[in-house]
Amino acid sequence: MKYVLAGASGFLGKALARDLAADGHQVRRLVRRTPSGPDEIRWDPARGDLDPSALDDPDVLVNLAGATIGRPWTPTYRTILRESRVSTTATLAEAAAQLERRPVLITQSGIGGYGLDCGDRILTEDSELGDGFLSEVVRLWEGALEPARAAGSRVAALRTGVVLDRKAPAFQLQSLPFKLGLGGRLGDGTQYFPVVSLTDWLRAVRFVAENDAMSGPVNVVLPVPTTNEEFTQSLATALHRPAFVPVPAFALKTLLGEFAWELLGSKRALPTRLQSNDFAFHHPTIASALSAALSA
Repeated sequence: MKYVLAGASGFLGKALARDLAADGHQVRRLVRRTPSGPDEIRWDPARGDLDPSALDDPDVLVNLAGATIGRPWTPTYRTILRESRVSTTATLAEAAAQLERRPVLITQSGIGGYGLDCGDRILTEDSELGDGFLSEVVRLWEGALEPARAAGSRVAALRTGVVLDRKAPAFQLQSLPFKLGLGGRLGDGTQYFPVVSLTDWLRAVRFVAENDAMSGPVNVVLPVPTTNEEFTQSLATALHRPAFVPVPAFALKTLLGEFAWELLGSKRALPTRLQSNDFAFHHPTIASALSAALSA
């Protein structure tokens, strides 16, 4: 199959490009500079600039572009967070709508769209999006797919938890306190903390791309939900380190503002759409996902 990737320079983009190429798929990357080879295509999503003919009849478009959420959400940076996701998705959707053979269009999305704190409520793809800044971003992000859907493309939004892998920036940040012997739960630790192994995330992208039944939102998270306390204990065990330095909720809220809810808010999400279409996770539990992440 012929894939075109946006956000191919990021951690997930690089991993997906390697995985696809290793399996014999053709991969082309969208870049915002002068292309340096035949596998690159120039675009400018801030201006909505992408020549559909340059895509060369792709089978699948995948958008993984977006500024990191792991820094202070100042008013200026909120705009960057939102526009880096919405403009890229909209530009790809408009291009897809103009192609004679409609490609599949997949965008990364966020499990944070379900709201700041959902408690013990089970979250499936049919659950309503919630309140808060990231919920607003997810609404706009996924809504930007509409031109492609309306033109006949199959579209999907991967509502992904934290991807676990030794080289993943978010996981490296999470692991550092434990490696220093300073790990511990966040807040009271009872909040559900959605994660997924890199292996299963890669497999899920391929599964959605290749399965005509997969469209709309798709939760990409462990099928066995884990709490922050369970994640903490499993990570400490896997690293052979203690986990006795809890971080109080008030400290996180003071330091991180609304972003603290990404760590303290509970999201008991289930990958219902994947499992109902017979997707089998290689790493269904937090222990197996962490083992895979640390052995990679």
